Amino acid sequence: MNEQDSPATTEELTRRRWFLRLGEMAALAGFSGLVPEIAAGLLGSEQQPAGLPPGLHTPSSPHLIQALTTHANPPGTEAQVNASSLRPEFFSEEEFQIVTRLVEIALGKSNAGALSQTTQWLDLWFHSAAEVREAAQHLDPLHRALAVAYYGEQSVRELETVDVQTVAREGVAALRQRSLQDHGRGFLELSIEQQVELLSSKSATEPASPLQKFVEITRRETIRGYYTSAEGLRELNYKGNAYHLSCPGCEVTQGRKH
Repeated sequence: MNEQDSPATTEELTRRRWFLRLGEMAALAGFSGLVPEIAAGLLGSEQQPAGLPPGLHTPSSPHLIQALTTHANPPGTEAQVNASSLRPEFFSEEEFQIVTRLVEIALGKSNAGALSQTTQWLDLWFHSAAEVREAAQHLDPLHRALAVAYYGEQSVRELETVDVQTVAREGVAALRQRSLQDHGRGFLELSIEQQVELLSSKSATEPASPLQKFVEITRRETIRGYYTSAEGLRELNYKGNAYHLSCPGCEVTQGRKH
């Protein structure tokens, strides 16, 4: 330690490095469809530097890489959550009902469990968007270059600049207004056929309109959320991560290895 560095200064620098690293991980998690809370829970615990509060540990890069490229649980092992006990983090109760209906329309026929998991994930994704955007804006240049190389400049720029929470607020308001203007009733009071017609109307598909941007983002993230639900993973025939207690070796048939 430099003679001019006091213990307090060293501790502050250590904390600062840790939080910068955590912010970078939160942004990278956002690219992968994970929320910052999940990214924080996936941090390794190889070593705890001096000065950090209990429970804060240096992130483990190998663990992070594995976490961002695989699913935490194989299908069928998800914790069973009572959907009725959950409350939306971002949307109001009425807004959440509207979003749930949009998800129903986008997914078509799906079971109640997949619908619940997808809508809860979508709400959490919107809730976490501001923190992910802020972290993305402060990515280390090398980490940003890596994200651009993997996801493309457009995706990185979108994560850095698009305020999806504002898109959601304005989109829900535009949906309400269009429903009242066209049918004289709220969106949830319309029949399924009227709702589908409204979402397919010119006002809902006009490029860059608040309603179009909201519907597009919701549809895109609905598909992502569904295919990380238990039903979606089964549909993809995802087997999850597996390991062998011992090397299985190779089967030998008629003198040939397979």
